[in-house]
Amino acid sequence: MNLPHDDETCGWYAALPAPDPVRRLVGHQLADYVVVGAGFAGLAAARRLAAHKPDARILLVDAQRVGEGASGRNSGFVIDLPHKFALENPDPEFKQRLLRLNRTAIGQLQTLVEEHGIECQWSHAGKYQGAVGERGLAYLAHFEKLMAKLGEPYRVVEGGDLSMVLGTSHYSRAVFTPGCYLMQPAALVRGLARSLPANVELLEQSPIQRLERDGRGGYVLHGGEGQIHTPQVLFGTSIFTREFGFLQNRLLPVMTFASWTAPLDESQSKRYGATFNWGLTPADHAGTTVRMTQDRRIIIRNTYRHVPTYGRSVDDAMRRNISEDHRKAFLARFPDLADVPFTHTWGGVYAMSRNFTNFFGKLQEGAFASACDNGVGAAWGTISGTLLADYAVGADSSLLDDIQAVTGMPSLNPPEPFLGLGVRTRIKLAAWQSRAEL
Repeated sequence: MNLPHDDETCGWYAALPAPDPVRRLVGHQLADYVVVGAGFAGLAAARRLAAHKPDARILLVDAQRVGEGASGRNSGFVIDLPHKFALENPDPEFKQRLLRLNRTAIGQLQTLVEEHGIECQWSHAGKYQGAVGERGLAYLAHFEKLMAKLGEPYRVVEGGDLSMVLGTSHYSRAVFTPGCYLMQPAALVRGLARSLPANVELLEQSPIQRLERDGRGGYVLHGGEGQIHTPQVLFGTSIFTREFGFLQNRLLPVMTFASWTAPLDESQSKRYGATFNWGLTPADHAGTTVRMTQDRRIIIRNTYRHVPTYGRSVDDAMRRNISEDHRKAFLARFPDLADVPFTHTWGGVYAMSRNFTNFFGKLQEGAFASACDNGVGAAWGTISGTLLADYAVGADSSLLDDIQAVTGMPSLNPPEPFLGLGVRTRIKLAAWQSRAEL
């Protein structure tokens, strides 16, 4: 089994104070429900199960510390709009269902942040979608048409108005959409974990190494120092779902990388001379995402890799090369900040499918999963985990109808070595085509 093997250089996680003492899976445990994976999906599923079943014993198990995995490694966007390829769906109701799901997730997260005082730089900042050259501008014009057809509010920002926001004249034009929230992802998921209901027990640094049926309709989950017997398992494990024998040859493990700077000091902030706390995603899908955080750090995110063994597919030399590419993208945008160093470069793995379809539902009797986020983790993980718990206990709702209508079975992948060759070729082609937007 290929377990998570993330780098230890995630800036979001490094910026947090030391975590609470860890509790691991030890000995023989009995549970009414086990949720595997303590990212956005797993946290939401465990919380919802606890609400449905307040007298049940619920174990939430993660191979790492909360915030060390993919949910703590994204760029800190919680996006309400259908994402990229979903926007191209010709069915208007399909997109309206996604809007309802994403906005419900945002509402849930906002309520939890406020109720539990989670310090995670949570803010209703909106999002810019930016373009540099002709290719990006063409994508941006298409995005405007999609927004108009969807009936969603947006405004065009360009020229001096745009540079006053971003602190750079690198971008020709941007479209601002107001529904996105920004946050510090590792701080958010850690805060969500600390505020779990009393009947949810969190076990960290406890990788599940083997799953088997117990012969009575339930499951035994084997860890390094203990095991759990349970009748019901919910997987919030995204790409790692395939390590338990499910969705084999249907999920593509892709890693994207980010670097961030030290916080700008007063002199550097004056040279920057624009606003803080904004986020920009590229109109061209393979372009560069840029964030300015509330604590004055600039994040550059681009570069994709096919990682069949997850973090073990990446070595230090590759990370150094990626950091150098990020530096070029940073200097192209902020040449007056050449004295601001990068302090961290990290990667995060997520699951894609060839038909851009997310899986949601029952894997087999007593086993359920939300898997394959196609690169949109925070909102999708939150709502899919919540509704997966509803589904597992038989609680119907219109939102459950919505998520079942927009999910399905990820398509089968071709066998290796053709799969790896095809994915690597596609990534290289996209990077070459989008080089002006990087």
